[in-house]
Amino acid sequence: MRPTGLVTAFLVLIAGVGQAADYRYDTSYSVSLGVLPIARMTFETEVSGGRYTISGRFHSSSLIDIVREVSADSSVSGRMTGGVMRPERYVLGYKSGKRKHVYEVLFSEGNVVETRVTPERPKPKSWVPVPVPAADLRAVFDPIGALLIPGDADVCQQTLPVYDGESRMDLVLSPNRSERFSAGKAKGDAIVCSVRYVPKSGYRKGRKDIEYLKSVTGMEIWFAKTATLKLYAPVYAKIPTRYGTVHVTAEKFDG
Repeated sequence: MRPTGLVTAFLVLIAGVGQAADYRYDTSYSVSLGVLPIARMTFETEVSGGRYTISGRFHSSSLIDIVREVSADSSVSGRMTGGVMRPERYVLGYKSGKRKHVYEVLFSEGNVVETRVTPERPKPKSWVPVPVPAADLRAVFDPIGALLIPGDADVCQQTLPVYDGESRMDLVLSPNRSERFSAGKAKGDAIVCSVRYVPKSGYRKGRKDIEYLKSVTGMEIWFAKTATLKLYAPVYAKIPTRYGTVHVTAEKFDG
């Protein structure tokens, strides 16, 4: 799957945004396929005057670059309202080899009001459906903000509606267990949620990786509460794929 699909929703893992005062935070994650390192991700989060901006960078490892270099720059900006992130603009620039696409999504009050894709991607007849229905674009999250959960929420009793500029999916969380985690200097307890992937629209029917993810078991996200912001954010994710299990591990966390 391209990084703007399910894997993005897991890979774009961030530490959060500030509330009472201006705030800046840098973080990073390692990504591996089994024991093979395949990518690194870095993020910068800034808040000023009630507005937030989160910028991220994804780059495949040197081993993967031998086959095809993959990189992505992502950002989301919006306002904090009552401690809740309200996205206004999400952008993803994705490069795979010589191919490059830019996805831009504009939001208003949690609803998608415009999507721009450059260059336009041709849609096969098996695409489900074209365009994404208006009902699927109401009350949705961008892939970056989707995995931040308020500190007073029941973390694993969540269905996260995500739109990435092309595909609309639900990530259905359910309680699993608790685990100890370590991320740089941060250590503590994490809440482990099982995850079920439910594609809604904006994808090719019969695509093998999507059909696999619809039926696979064993997907997990580990959430821990940030010390500064008191929000739940991911510290680890496990994503079974047709090629092996992808592990996303926080190397630095505000815990």
